[in-house]
Amino acid sequence: MRSSNQAESTSEQEHETHPSEDKHQEVLEKFDNESRIRVFDNKVIAWIVSIIAVSLSLYHLYTSYFGTPVTLQHRSLHVAVILVLVFLLYPPFKKSKRHVLHWYDALFAVMALSTTVYVFVDYEGIINRGGLPNNLDLLFGGMLVLLVLEAARRVTGWGLPVLALLFLLYGMFGRQLDGIFRHRGYEWDAIVGFMYQTTEGVYSTAIGVSATYIFLFILFGAFLQKSGMGQFFNDLAMAAAGQTRGGPAKVSVIASGFLGSINGAAVANVVTTGSFTIPLMKKIGYKKNFAGAVEASASVGGQILPPIMGAAAFIMAEILGMPYSQIALAALLPALLFYLGVITQIHLRATKEGLQGISRENLPEVKRVLAERGHLLIPLLFLMYMLFFSGRTIIFSAFLTIIVTVIIAMIRKTTRMSLRDIFDALENGARTAIGVAVACAAVGLIVGIATLTGFGLSLANGIVAIGGESLLLTLMFTMVACIVLGMGLPSIPTYIITSTMAAPALVELGIEALVAHLFVFYFGIFANITPPVALAAFAAAGISGGNQMRTGFVAMKLAIAGFIVPYLFVYNDSLLLTNTTFTEGVLVTLTAAIGVMMLGVAAEGHFMTKVPWVLRIVMAGGAIMLMTPNLLYDGIALLLLGTTLVIQWFLAKRVGLNRISAI
Repeated sequence: MRSSNQAESTSEQEHETHPSEDKHQEVLEKFDNESRIRVFDNKVIAWIVSIIAVSLSLYHLYTSYFGTPVTLQHRSLHVAVILVLVFLLYPPFKKSKRHVLHWYDALFAVMALSTTVYVFVDYEGIINRGGLPNNLDLLFGGMLVLLVLEAARRVTGWGLPVLALLFLLYGMFGRQLDGIFRHRGYEWDAIVGFMYQTTEGVYSTAIGVSATYIFLFILFGAFLQKSGMGQFFNDLAMAAAGQTRGGPAKVSVIASGFLGSINGAAVANVVTTGSFTIPLMKKIGYKKNFAGAVEASASVGGQILPPIMGAAAFIMAEILGMPYSQIALAALLPALLFYLGVITQIHLRATKEGLQGISRENLPEVKRVLAERGHLLIPLLFLMYMLFFSGRTIIFSAFLTIIVTVIIAMIRKTTRMSLRDIFDALENGARTAIGVAVACAAVGLIVGIATLTGFGLSLANGIVAIGGESLLLTLMFTMVACIVLGMGLPSIPTYIITSTMAAPALVELGIEALVAHLFVFYFGIFANITPPVALAAFAAAGISGGNQMRTGFVAMKLAIAGFIVPYLFVYNDSLLLTNTTFTEGVLVTLTAAIGVMMLGVAAEGHFMTKVPWVLRIVMAGGAIMLMTPNLLYDGIALLLLGTTLVIQWFLAKRVGLNRISAI
């Protein structure tokens, strides 16, 4: 155990390296609209909001065990209560007062609730009328569309609602266009009826997965956080990697990767973990742009990391009709290669600049961390068992895992949850789910119009036409489309949009659906670190004090493996460990890992000493060949890389001799 003086030293160090909580909240609110919420002076209103949020969480727990009402009723209730919370919690403008509730927001909340009350009261009539809405259908449907647009504006910013509005206009006036995007056009009444009376509009698959998988796993994350899982990941990462070269940066990668996989919120993850890791990275000598970029790339990468992938794996399984286990297995190796690439560059930068880690006396001990909070790993292991081996549904597995989390947390006093903690976890889970749910409802408008007009197929044909017969050009255009569509959006809505708009272009060229969906998923997510709208990188720069755009470009460089690997698994799906034997899988993993490390050397430009540009180009080419599952390419690449490493060794030796002679 550490002495009291050492403990005081650590406490002082933490105090020095942590910016104020106000600073963190300011950064979060600047780059994450979801964090700009009201804090009521009126305790009655505050309690009403809390009760509504907790009730929504309890409803989802109840339905995950006992079953849901019919689809339209279940989804409408989910959307309505989420909208109620939006109008109670989110002020209409940035400068609006955050301590009072305006009368019109209370009215909007009542209007939102009325849309689901009507669905429950006249459900049979709505179903029987089908595509022929009456006046009441149009009234409540029109209200719902407008309320969703306004809620999306408040929670996500202008980007998503403007896109949804453009799609609505396209649905109405598409007959006036020329070319492949022309369609027969639809009247407002027909569009409203389609959006409100069917499960293809606002109540589409997007909101369906929000009302099932996403909400439950966000709730699971809230219970984990309340039990101290976030602190456990930080402490464990510090104990395991803190003393190594560039230790705090490696801690950032490990902690942010785990947390990002669970919560799926890149910007929030940057601020939560980065408020701890970024100051430590700067303290040992990393430049502020690099420190912010490390946190941004690690936080974004968590969403491609199994087992949870920010709930994307479950949505992908739902859309593709595949077992979850198949999605998770396919995503595993590319995600590990991504993080290996990030850690390689971090280590090389530390070596190049002579940076060290944190002294052992200022670090927690692995045994002590595991003894105090190691039991918190049990819910994660239980979840993996339920998902992979139990044969039970994903929803039921999530429900049981939440119960197990509460029970396991009771083992030790430091993690034990009181009734108040459980109440807070239920409330925080519902509040956290608001952003994704609102985005999914707005995405329902976009996907609904795309379905109604055939826009998705037209866009796919357009991408294929532009790319011609070249798969590479088609992939590049699809990548750009995904990055543009993903700017400023949460990862789940981004995936739903890109899987609807961009993935069909790849499927049309004969690429397997799973491969196509993983490709668009990667690039939709990496929009968060791709300038000019790189929200995760901008948030990290806000904490590090670095330049936003430079931080974004450095984050892209750190994530270079993530930009290349999707292209490689399109050309050869062995990287997804599908259609391969065990021996082939091991060989692919080893060669790809070596390739990613060499790619990191080429990107960082340092190995033992500075790497000349010519050798960097050779290393990059050899690295890509190694990551391409092909024995001939592997042999050529190993020959090239071996030669360059020998040359680099001689260069490093000569630099060392020159330094000695200079002394």
